[in-house]
Amino acid sequence: MNKQEREQLHHTFNALQSLGFTFDECEKMRRISMTLRRWFELECGNSDGPREWCIERDENEKPFFVTRYHGKEKTTETRTPTPDREAGARRRLEEIIRARNIRQPLQESPLVSSYIQGDPRGASLYILRPGDVPEGEDPCAYYSRGICIE
Repeated sequence: MNKQEREQLHHTFNALQSLGFTFDECEKMRRISMTLRRWFELECGNSDGPREWCIERDENEKPFFVTRYHGKEKTTETRTPTPDREAGARRRLEEIIRARNIRQPLQESPLVSSYIQGDPRGASLYILRPGDVPEGEDPCAYYSRGICIE
């Protein structure tokens, strides 16, 4: 981590702590964001020539790590069950948000929520404060107004 990244992380943690999150919760949310980003990268897939890989879900939403080998005559595929890291990360995030919202008095600090952005080209997790998303609007159009956790 270089100096600029360290300063950005410090700024993010300060913003989160001013909302009532503990330092430990900030670290956990950062790990959750990194987990989600890596998961979304794997869902998009990758390749190295004759081999490609990605995470796919079956009809029951169970995740599989899929590898395809493209040979001259045929393509072979392996499907390996993989732990659902996305579901676990979402569950841990909900617990952190719920704990913060219970701990903070409503008149002192309004409720916060989270937004998970599934495109792996940017940050995956944003914390939304009241007013970040206009009343009745969809958060997917306004999430970048929230606190970005990278």
